[in-house]
Formats: sequence, structure tokens, C-alpha cells
Amino acid sequence: MSETNLPPPRPTPAARKEARSPGLRAERLAARRGDVTLFAGVDVAVSDGEALIVTGPNGSGKTTLLRILAGLTAPSEGEVRWRSDVVRPFDTRIRNAVVFNGHLPALKDELTTEDNLARWSALDGGRPSLAALEAALDAVALTAQRRLPVRVLSQGQRRRIGLARLRLSTRPLWILDEPLTALDAAGVELLHGLLASHLAAGGLCVAASHQPLPIARERERALVLGSAAKREFA
Repeated sequence: MSETNLPPPRPTPAARKEARSPGLRAERLAARRGDVTLFAGVDVAVSDGEALIVTGPNGSGKTTLLRILAGLTAPSEGEVRWRSDVVRPFDTRIRNAVVFNGHLPALKDELTTEDNLARWSALDGGRPSLAALEAALDAVALTAQRRLPVRVLSQGQRRRIGLARLRLSTRPLWILDEPLTALDAAGVELLHGLLASHLAAGGLCVAASHQPLPIARERERALVLGSAAKREFA
């Protein structure tokens, strides 16, 4: 057999381990609010193409955990790694990788739907054209509202601006806090399509939700926060 016809070398065990190593990892995370411990000893591992769904009762620290993973809040203990590098709060390595959609949409009531989307995209490091903005709003059924001030929109329409933001984003890590809030059935279907495309392209997602998210079971893992920081991975 000539050299040109030799089969490709098999990946070494170290290479195989690196290929499936988590893009986002956190170890021994703890968060406290005053004298109250929200959670402690929490480990997180999310690989490319995976979604981690965080559940738990109110007050268990779900939003706090998301903010820690997004680089917006410091943990009381533990560390967060992105692509194997330890990252601190507001570290550009994690902030430039993340789209964070909070439980309450961070919209400016006096700006139009289109202007809010453009502002969000700029914060995400993008400069979409007017045509791209219009296409994103059309995809989430907000064409008729694109020039209206956000203050006149329903809560569901406000959430759809967040879906348009995800559609425009090229960042690999989506962190979503209660993304199903105020969405109707059509909005949930839109989110389903966005998540499916993002994960199929190798993106990562961490979401806190009281309701099951429309994610293929083989791509989903679960983390349950509770009064004793109980951890359960699916």
C-alpha cells in the first residue's frame, strides 16, 4: 500500500478525550445571599451541541447560577472554565462567547422594536444590516411591529424580540432564563427551531426553566437545584 493510500491515523485516547471535553465547565460553585447559601458544590459540564436545563424551586439560585456562568456575577466559591481557560466575572473570553437573555427582556420602551434589536445585536458584537434586522423580525412574526415603540407591545411580542436576537447571533453559548415565559404555541415552535439549529451547529445552551424545553432528548442534560443543592444529571 502506498503512502498516499494509507488510512488516516486513529485518534489517540488523549485526542478523543479533548474532542469531547466540555466547552463550558464549572466546579464546586457556591452562591450566597447574605447569610443564606443558595447552593454549594455545584458542578457543570456542557459540551458542544448540548443543552443543560437548570430546574429547581423558586429561590434555589437558578438565575444566580446563570449569571455566574455568563460571567456577570462572581461565585462565592468555585471556578468557571470556558474552552479550558479559567474565566472571571466580565472576562472578555466568556463575555464575547455568550448571549444572555434574562427573565425580564432588557428593552428600552421608548425605542422601536427594530432599534432595540439593533442595539442588542451591537452589544453582542454584531452590526447586522437593515435587511438582516428586517428578516429576523419577519421570522418571528414582528414585521408589522418593527417601527412601533416597545412600550405598546405585549409581553409575548417582547419575548419574540429576544428570539430575533438569537437568530442574528453567531455566539456559541446561549444562556436563557425562563425562555418560554409569555410565549404562545407558535413562539415555542420558533424557539424549538432556533435551539435545534444552534445545537446542530455545535452551539451550547444553558437554560433555566420551570417548563420542559423543546430540545431533542439526546442533546439535553439536567441540573436540579434545591434547598440542599441536590445535583442530578440526566
